[in-house]
Amino acid sequence: MENSQGKADETMEVAAIMSRIERFTKKFEREAVEAAVAQREEVTPELLRVLERIADPVEAELLDVERDYMAHLYAIYLLAQFRETRAFPLVLRVARLDGDLLDSLFGDTITESFGNVLASICGGRVEEIQALIEDADADEWVRGAALGGLVTLVKAGIKTREEVLDYFASLFRGRLTDKNDIVWSDLVVYTTDLYGIELVRDIERAYAEGLIDDGMIGLDDVHRDLAKGKEWALERLATNPHRHLVDDTVKEMEWWHCFKEKKPRVAREEDRILDAIDTIDPVIEGLIAPYKRTGPKIGRNDPCPCGSGKKHKKCCGG
Repeated sequence: MENSQGKADETMEVAAIMSRIERFTKKFEREAVEAAVAQREEVTPELLRVLERIADPVEAELLDVERDYMAHLYAIYLLAQFRETRAFPLVLRVARLDGDLLDSLFGDTITESFGNVLASICGGRVEEIQALIEDADADEWVRGAALGGLVTLVKAGIKTREEVLDYFASLFRGRLTDKNDIVWSDLVVYTTDLYGIELVRDIERAYAEGLIDDGMIGLDDVHRDLAKGKEWALERLATNPHRHLVDDTVKEMEWWHCFKEKKPRVAREEDRILDAIDTIDPVIEGLIAPYKRTGPKIGRNDPCPCGSGKKHKKCCGG
């Protein structure tokens, strides 16, 4: 069959789609993604199999070692776009992987998009999302993202503001039993986003008990935003570009920095110094040693080396 330009139409086979998205190729595989969307029913079982692999801790560790595996990232966005509820239990299993492994496999996708993915595939079921939020053994950033997912459901009209604020109230009043400051701080952020004026005393009590990280949101910020009124707060939520169901995998992924063509970098003076370190006088080497990058990679849950006492992700690595 030929199209209006006289060119033969070719349908990308499912196997070819999966092959194209399996590994990082330095470019966004737009054609494969568009072909996957066009063949949603055929490709969905394969995408679910990808999530089954990454949800297994042993398999996830092995795939992480390979470093260039990328099918799981394409899969979660495509399945979210498809509103595939069969992906929901698999993504919940992924959410309970070790935090450092999650960071290595998903990076900022956890904090930027994971809540929206959950909202897109949960089919309106929030009990499992709530269980994840309350799970003290789960990664703190995933739990915070899950809180954000509930706000996404409100913005999408799937849950009411009152329903989610009632749940938030229960967290403030005893249901959230651990004292993880990231989770508590996100709870305050999202309560404020929903104009939770009725929970202001609970918020103030959480600050008084030292549960909130002022670096994430200060009590003055809470009071200032609430003072602007409900209409202002809900308008801000309605126009918040970060809270949305996943509708377009291309828009979600195409802009990522890793897919951008790298321009040649002009060598910096400190780089030239590093290149010369091994050939210079030991006395001079001691003077420029601060430029030298040493030591293992710092995990996002590790203490920040600056000595602030905060976790690296919340401080210099944020």
